[in-house]
Amino acid sequence: MRTLGIGELARQVGMRPSALRYYESVGLLPSAERAGGRRVYPVATVRRIALIKMAQRAGFTLAEIRGLLDTDADRGATRQWRALAESKLPELDRFIRQTQILRDAVADCLACGCMNFDKCQLLSAGGPGS
Repeated sequence: MRTLGIGELARQVGMRPSALRYYESVGLLPSAERAGGRRVYPVATVRRIALIKMAQRAGFTLAEIRGLLDTDADRGATRQWRALAESKLPELDRFIRQTQILRDAVADCLACGCMNFDKCQLLSAGGPGS
């Protein structure tokens, strides 16, 4: 079985070795084997980290990710993933709406063009036309 030292794994996944050690300490990565006193990981760890990073970008907590990764595929990992994903979708929809509101506010400020923050109607308590 081909393995990667912690430094090589860190380079391949774009993380610091300390982050990998942290992932290991919180149960996201299985305990590394030791070779010559150094942590070594199976090459498959690259794929596991890709899944962790994707789940983080989607807003899953490390505890949620750990729970998903701890589930044995034979015991319903697909069902657990589906339930977790379905519960996360409304949260992501709210985040998208909030982000769109912020984006529109920035665009409105750019369109206003006054760049006088003390007198800008967009920044007044009542907004434009107050």
